[in-house]
Amino acid sequence: MTRSSIVARFTPVEQRIDDAAHRLLERFPRSRAWAVGVEFLVFGAKQAWACLFGALLLVALLAAHFLYPDGAALARNDLLTIVAVVLQIVMLVARLETFGELRVILLFHLVGTVMELFKTDVGSWIYASEGVLRVGAVPLFTGFMYGAVGSYMVRVFRLFELRFDRYPRRWITAILAAAIYVNFFSHHYIVDFRALLIAAILVLYWPTALEARVFRVRLRLPILVAFLGVAVFIWIAEQVGTGTATWTYPSQADGWQPVSVAKVGSWFLLMMISVVLVTWVYPPEPPDLPDD
Repeated sequence: MTRSSIVARFTPVEQRIDDAAHRLLERFPRSRAWAVGVEFLVFGAKQAWACLFGALLLVALLAAHFLYPDGAALARNDLLTIVAVVLQIVMLVARLETFGELRVILLFHLVGTVMELFKTDVGSWIYASEGVLRVGAVPLFTGFMYGAVGSYMVRVFRLFELRFDRYPRRWITAILAAAIYVNFFSHHYIVDFRALLIAAILVLYWPTALEARVFRVRLRLPILVAFLGVAVFIWIAEQVGTGTATWTYPSQADGWQPVSVAKVGSWFLLMMISVVLVTWVYPPEPPDLPDD
């Protein structure tokens, strides 16, 4: 694949940034040590760019917790909802996200909000009851937290030109994702099939390798490693969310404590649902042939 076809999948703003980065980086010598350093820097920059919406949302959570006054006329939860809406609008107007990606992000909103309504009702976690911009006990900004995961996933697909070797049939992944989603609800009433579902993911995706273009090289790794890496990252972000009392788990009722590492398993399962939703916009494609 030529570089021009890669750039075509960037938004206009991203294309200008990419062109400027290439002009800058190509001025430097191509020694082996420098080449490795450049790949590392570009990988970090692309990851940071993909996380833009989620990172800004985390900054908003921290700022609202430490800087926003108690007893303000506008409730903190309502402020977070307004900030999240403004961030999403800016991302679109500034052409940092495409409207095609917005479809997936909105679907993340819907899937996440439905689960939030159920989970808060059964007491899995709770939010402060302040504010009017909420549905039941769920503030509307919570949908944007799931949207942040969707935003990251779809942006990673574009920025790294993801390709997949031996990707499972999508209809099978869709069935598994549906079973995972149902289990998030049903395990409160019947047997929890979480371990079985994780095992099914391992079996289904064990042969699958992910290929990502960084700068001049393609990075190849098992897709399960990528799933786990993103799950751990979300778990770390969850420490911030509970640390700012944006939401709390029953185990934190008497004071904050780190979210159990067992939650990584839940986020690992969420990765399956996330990937299925994203492949609606970006169907998995096989690895490219080597450049001429």
